[in-house]
Amino acid sequence: MLDQGDSGNTGNADHTGLAEHRTYVLEKGAFAMARCSCGWLGPARRARSRARTDADSHTPA
Repeated sequence: MLDQGDSGNTGNADHTGLAEHRTYVLEKGAFAMARCSCGWLGPARRARSRARTDADSHTPA
């Protein structure tokens, strides 16, 4: 998982049919949230580290 503006991670194909997931942290004001190229959006967090953990949890192993 990478911060906004960087290239994301790749993973295995899953139920979305995408061959890869690219996750990143998006910041809006005082909040950070994880986002993925498949359309998934994590909850808004005040701690950027928690948003990174959300992204890591979403990305297939």
